[in-house]
Amino acid sequence: MNLDFGFLDWGVVSSFILKGLIFSVQLTVIAMIGGIALGTVLALMRLSGKPWLVLPASAYVTVLRSIPLVMVILWFFLLIPLLIGRPMGAELSAIITFTVFEAAYYSEIMRAGIQSVPKGQVHAGYAVGMSYAQTMQLVVLPQAFRNMLPVLMTQTIILFQDTSLVYAIGAYDLLKGFEIAGKNFNRPVETYLVAAVVYFVICFSLSMLVRRLQKKIAIIR
Repeated sequence: MNLDFGFLDWGVVSSFILKGLIFSVQLTVIAMIGGIALGTVLALMRLSGKPWLVLPASAYVTVLRSIPLVMVILWFFLLIPLLIGRPMGAELSAIITFTVFEAAYYSEIMRAGIQSVPKGQVHAGYAVGMSYAQTMQLVVLPQAFRNMLPVLMTQTIILFQDTSLVYAIGAYDLLKGFEIAGKNFNRPVETYLVAAVVYFVICFSLSMLVRRLQKKIAIIR
């Protein structure tokens, strides 16, 4: 059924956006999980106090946070195939790029979360015979994740918005689906307008969930 509300022909875009939406969500989830995991390792390296761990981790975070994401996307898409000697698809390139790039931002969030845990918690872990790794895993990191959960989710919303940049390498994301719909049916104005509305609804809804989560965590404290 083709519904037409004025100049917004929803039937035009409905068959194109689902594929792009699925990839955008997949990219966001994979980059979030991988970015938090790698970011946590980087944060622990920076807090270790050992120069041979601190320096490379600090350089990694500083460099990636100083370069525009779209440039990193193009670098990975163009340079990695030259290094490995074979072409790599736009979707796989985007997943690797976002995971590596977002790790630098999640690292700073996790570092702040770890530092927010009172030092007494660490000393208590040592007092009962825990090693550094056990203290971090069982005592510090669970509290750090709870403290930083709203900020982590906010960064993930930004990550979802940034997935539209994979358009630069031709990956089929949500924005690409709208763009193809606009070209195929010669309705670019309405498709881009609907794209803006879809991004707004998704991001605004997630922001409201983060706000509710933040209130619940505040009550727990």
